[in-house]
Amino acid sequence: MKVLVINCGSSSIKYQLYDPDVEQVLAEGIVARIREEGSYLKHRARGQEFRKEVPIPSHREGFELIMQSLLDREHGVLHDISEISAVGHRTVHGGDTFIESTLITEEVIEKMEECIPLAPLHNPPNLLGIREARRILPDVPHVAVFDTAFHQTMPPKAYLYALPYKYYEAYKVRRYGFHGTSCRYVSQRAACILRTPLEKLKMIICHLGNGVTVAAVDSGKSIDTSMGLTPVEGLMMGTRSGDIDPGVIFFLHRQAGLSIDRIDNLLNRESGLLGVSGISNDMREIAEKAGCGDRRCQLAMEIFAYRAKKYIGAYAAALGGIDTLVFTAGIGENSHIIRRMICEGLEFLGIKLDENRNKEAIGIERIISTQESRVSVIVVPTNEEQMIALDTLIVAGLPVKGQLRAA
Repeated sequence: MKVLVINCGSSSIKYQLYDPDVEQVLAEGIVARIREEGSYLKHRARGQEFRKEVPIPSHREGFELIMQSLLDREHGVLHDISEISAVGHRTVHGGDTFIESTLITEEVIEKMEECIPLAPLHNPPNLLGIREARRILPDVPHVAVFDTAFHQTMPPKAYLYALPYKYYEAYKVRRYGFHGTSCRYVSQRAACILRTPLEKLKMIICHLGNGVTVAAVDSGKSIDTSMGLTPVEGLMMGTRSGDIDPGVIFFLHRQAGLSIDRIDNLLNRESGLLGVSGISNDMREIAEKAGCGDRRCQLAMEIFAYRAKKYIGAYAAALGGIDTLVFTAGIGENSHIIRRMICEGLEFLGIKLDENRNKEAIGIERIISTQESRVSVIVVPTNEEQMIALDTLIVAGLPVKGQLRAA
């Protein structure tokens, strides 16, 4: 029994093949630059990696290339495609229709299509991936795991905007949040690390990557989150602005003559760490330049940490206090500098960082708070694919065992 996990984008297909019986990833890879020059497949299995540059004119050819690689005598891990028992699909936006992972049917696909206006850049390729995977594997269950589903436990006071209510009724304009699969995984792992039932924890999760989410999680349920109707809202990110005065949009339109599409691109692709530093959206490069005295890079790091600190304070109030603070994703897992900058000044919440533990925790699970800290501060590397595989097994009615269940 094997589970194939698919994350299909507009020009790429990421994949992992899980074997729940031995609780490990057998193969993983990416088909990249679909319909572009220099398209390629990168595939890792049996401790070896190979890259194949080949024209990939469409997602259909991309999926066929993946199957060829999984079945390849030298690099593959399957003898026959029938060894795949289920397929899990990362799906970005389920609106308020999908509150949990769902077995894919034609009716479900129709409802997912209705959510396209909420995520016009992400849902169409997700649906394309579902259709192509079902074409290749028509006789196994396919499961959609929605990035927004975890946050559907938010109360109306947290997810509604202070706009005329008719826009929520007509167009579903509200906060949805993202990175829900990651937040669900790390919240469960944090409970395991602390050996405390998830239901007894008040937790703030800082998913800090190129995209950034801070989520308030009470007893394992999301009660608030920083991203909104779209991934632009919230904290400063790699290239996204995060929270701004909405009036800035109208000001730039009127004073700078920027079109709505131009402003949309500016807020999504030219702002954040890249916009402030003027150098990069990569925190590693920014930290290196900041260490050499680059003032704008220093400022980018300060803004990033300050905004995270404000959200932690706000969500501590919303939760009525916290006992767990979790850092995850690329920056959260690997930048001890950013973790330190965020935690500085939060001692009044009971947060005391152990600097040695913090410096040593690079991409590994580790408690980085002192023994005296009232709040447990933990680094938890995220694993959305494992969460998708777990959900796929459960929804498909297949057996779950060992560490995969505990994840």
